[in-house]
Amino acid sequence: MQLALVHARYQLLETVRIPVAIFGSAFFPAAAMLFFVVPFAGKDPVGATYATAAMVTFSVMSANIFQYGVGVAEDRDQPWNPYTRTLPAGSAPRFAGRVMAGLVLTYLSLVPVVVIAATLTEARIDPASFLLALVTVTVISVPFTLMGLTIGYSLPSKAAIVVAQLVFFPLAFGGGLLSAPDQAPGFIEAIAPYLPTRGAVELMWAAVGDYSVNLLSLVMLGVWVVVLAMLAGWAYRRDEGRRFS
Repeated sequence: MQLALVHARYQLLETVRIPVAIFGSAFFPAAAMLFFVVPFAGKDPVGATYATAAMVTFSVMSANIFQYGVGVAEDRDQPWNPYTRTLPAGSAPRFAGRVMAGLVLTYLSLVPVVVIAATLTEARIDPASFLLALVTVTVISVPFTLMGLTIGYSLPSKAAIVVAQLVFFPLAFGGGLLSAPDQAPGFIEAIAPYLPTRGAVELMWAAVGDYSVNLLSLVMLGVWVVVLAMLAGWAYRRDEGRRFS
């Protein structure tokens, strides 16, 4: 655990030295709150609360896909990365440290969304639901962390940036993150349960309000986690094999 914390500290210091990396993860969700949620749902307590939960999911997805997808790919290009793989501690502390740092940055990216919701909308949440939502953020980070790791370990940095951008908005739009619960266009409602974003946002809606999670969405979220875990593991092992062959 101590070694994992050392690696997490290293990852956080590397990120803090380039503040735009943190700003980038928080910008799109905060901008969506200001331009769409505040003017159109801000005065409706229920609508604003659900919309904020959707933007939190949006932010979690953005932070994890980009920081792992692009960050890991860029790290693989640095001379320091192959050296750390030769250290006797092994890869587990380094991997755990990256995940810890990623969670910290994910929570930091949520701060603007929560502040905007609290000050500019009628969104309301009780303390117990707020704590449940915080825990739910960690849970829904899992599939997007694995997705980012798959991209990061599979592709060079320039390609990883493009792929991360290509998957980000279709997943957000297709999962119904830009619509109120069960009020998306018909074709979105048809495909949304099969996307990881839908299961994630439904868990957030259930955490902050009286929303019943669709069983299909929950099952498919689990399927995505398993598949992405397999892909991330395969990509990591392939990258390890290439570097030491």
